[in-house]
Amino acid sequence: MNSRRSFFKAASMAGIAGGALAASAVSRVALAGLPEVVSQNSAASMPPLLPPNGRPYRPVMTLNGWTLPWRMNQGVKEFHLIAEPVVREIAPGMKAHLWGYNGQSPGPTIEVVEGDRVRIFVTNRLPEHTSVHWHGQRLPNGMDGVSGLTQPAIQPGKTMVYEFVARRPGSFMYHPHADEMTQMAMGMMGAWITHPKQPHPLITEADRDFVFLLNAFDIEPGASRPSISTMTEFNLWCWNSRVFPGIDSLAVRQNDRVRIRVGNLTMTNHPIHIHGHEFTVTGTDGGPIPKTARWPEVTTDIAVGQMRQIELIADEEGDWAFHCHKSHHTMNAMGHNLPSMIGVDQSGVAEKIQRLIPAYMTMGDKGMADMGMMEMPLPDNTLPMMTGEGPFGGLEMGGMFSVMKVRKQQKPGDYSDPGWFAHPAGTQAWEYTGELPEALRAPPPASGSAHSMHGKEVEVQVVKPQGHAGHGGHQGH
Repeated sequence: MNSRRSFFKAASMAGIAGGALAASAVSRVALAGLPEVVSQNSAASMPPLLPPNGRPYRPVMTLNGWTLPWRMNQGVKEFHLIAEPVVREIAPGMKAHLWGYNGQSPGPTIEVVEGDRVRIFVTNRLPEHTSVHWHGQRLPNGMDGVSGLTQPAIQPGKTMVYEFVARRPGSFMYHPHADEMTQMAMGMMGAWITHPKQPHPLITEADRDFVFLLNAFDIEPGASRPSISTMTEFNLWCWNSRVFPGIDSLAVRQNDRVRIRVGNLTMTNHPIHIHGHEFTVTGTDGGPIPKTARWPEVTTDIAVGQMRQIELIADEEGDWAFHCHKSHHTMNAMGHNLPSMIGVDQSGVAEKIQRLIPAYMTMGDKGMADMGMMEMPLPDNTLPMMTGEGPFGGLEMGGMFSVMKVRKQQKPGDYSDPGWFAHPAGTQAWEYTGELPEALRAPPPASGSAHSMHGKEVEVQVVKPQGHAGHGGHQGH
């Protein structure tokens, strides 16, 4: 990360005594010095940012992301967002040329406390105008960030200032409301967390608090820029612009209360599912959910534009899969118009083609799992469709997939990967090597039943039209 130490060294340590100052009370001299630009180039999960000043709170861990530092200026928290082209590593072996904020897509998470007066400077380094909408916030209409409606657009090279009070705690997002089809498709978005200023009856303090956004791209194999006109046929389904095996694991201590905040800025819904545990949905971008309206789940569907906050007690040790339950969303770039070749003997055809093209491979005559294990030649900057290795072989996963790693020995505040789980003796599935009994089969259907004809079993017979007779009459049966 660039300039973090000097950023905080230069930041004012003024408190918030007497309440936050109104924007009109801040002098032009105070506003003249922009907060220092802090950017991040690494795609790894950065440690939570402990607040150096202002109201205290327990910070979040942004999965494959980071939290934006701020400075205090006469009681106001000041942030500086830079809208700019970025290069994002989707997973090792593939980089995408996207648009984002402060060196990354998504941009950095913004963390504040309920009641904070927040001032965000937004500098536009894109080739076109932009704006920032603070999704889910209660704020003055002129700070809502809809270009043409509530403000003039931020032109290239210009900086505009947003200022409002974070009025309610919860999980939110930010994204453009200017040429939205292009800018969202190019990766412009970020998370916003407002922590409660005091103990809240509906918000339980968590030991681990994760946040990430769901986003998607359509990047043709061999290319590096997303198609901005795609509506449904996306081929890279991401968490924070990363796909498995590039998505970090969620390392937690056994019996931790774990909160996971997930925002959806794709073009479809995502049933997010965790193994080995049940959770409750405790909040949305509308606020915390009353306790009487909660129930245990293992999957929750997150629709477009929604934020969901789930909580669980990680009391089962192990490596637990955590993923979207739409099966194509746990795969990387693939074509959508491939025919099913299951059961088709392609050996003769494949042999003839391989004489001309030695690297040719047949496509999935037994299923698609073998395709993930083949050393298939791929265009540069292209990921395999299913990839990632586990302790017992290929995981056959991509896209929206990670692992929650629950360990007794994981120290509080330690988010480092503990490695693969060592299963205690007698707690892992094993291969049966004894004799298999004869399979039981149902007796044949009785004569005259709906499944028989004259006492004999028959298969469904398909009758095809044989042509036309006379004036439109059908021939043959």
